[in-house]
Amino acid sequence: MENREIEAIVREILKKVPGQPGSQDASAGGTGSGPLAGGLVPANGGRTHVTMPLALAVKLIEKVEAKAAEWDMHVVTAVSDAAGRPVAVHCMDGAYMGSFDVALNKTYTAIAFQMSTHRLGSLSRPGESLYGIQYTNGGRIVIFGGGEILKQNEVIIGALGVSGGSAEQDTALAAYGKRILESGALESKQEVAKCL
Repeated sequence: MENREIEAIVREILKKVPGQPGSQDASAGGTGSGPLAGGLVPANGGRTHVTMPLALAVKLIEKVEAKAAEWDMHVVTAVSDAAGRPVAVHCMDGAYMGSFDVALNKTYTAIAFQMSTHRLGSLSRPGESLYGIQYTNGGRIVIFGGGEILKQNEVIIGALGVSGGSAEQDTALAAYGKRILESGALESKQEVAKCL
């Protein structure tokens, strides 16, 4: 087979993959019905799929910070995308310096094991099936509360990490943030659909 034939076959296959340049959904502005629909944004190298838009992450962090202020807490709040990459991190005035890494690692842990850090903590107690897991992944695993998986329509779009209070306070704040995002209270359903 010649290179031109191979290139033609690849182009035909790519036309059927949602989100690819030249595909049916790309010609409709990236709003087709494929799994990448609505999540494509311009990027330096073309277009990329975004699971956790910056604007949505910042709105979520602001809600968590407002609740923390009500509780007289000074926290660091982090939001990562579905691959565990940080999207936004805010440090409230007076938050512990060490809470920065802890909040980020809570998002990493929640994404890496697709569960809250509180639940992972229960599974990693002495005698439980995941005992010792906190010593893996270069020490990035957090086994106390404050990290939550974030979903839209049962699809993981990112994770939230809160650090600065007791484990119970961080757990409650992260659970609050998860509820706010998943209830759609941050913005209208149309705006969320644009982000995802």
